[in-house]
Amino acid sequence: MNIPADLKYTKDHEWVRIEGNHIVIGITDFAQKELGDIVYVDVDTEGEVVEKEAVFGSVEAVKTVSDLFMPISGEVVAFNEALEDAPELVNTDPYLNGWMIKVEVSNPSELNDLLSPEDYKDLVSA
Repeated sequence: MNIPADLKYTKDHEWVRIEGNHIVIGITDFAQKELGDIVYVDVDTEGEVVEKEAVFGSVEAVKTVSDLFMPISGEVVAFNEALEDAPELVNTDPYLNGWMIKVEVSNPSELNDLLSPEDYKDLVSA
């Protein structure tokens, strides 16, 4: 299982890459394997301010639909439009081309609540 050391993680299996005052969010390698073949990514919160732990979208796999939870409060400033035509990028490249949203952070102190790679590894290994 791939858990990049330069990212932060959530208990809901999302990853967070910090880029200045913005963060990029996607789902982890563990999550995409659990979901199976992803056929649709639905994010209708672009341009909205979403509070921490609120639902910002959903991901649909062949067998299930799963909500996506906001790891940090902020405004959704971009959606990865490549996922509209190729949602399978979440399966094949979850940490780079399979990113889902970019967020302008409104409360940077919430970054402290995210899991380190080691803590996330412990979570999924339990």
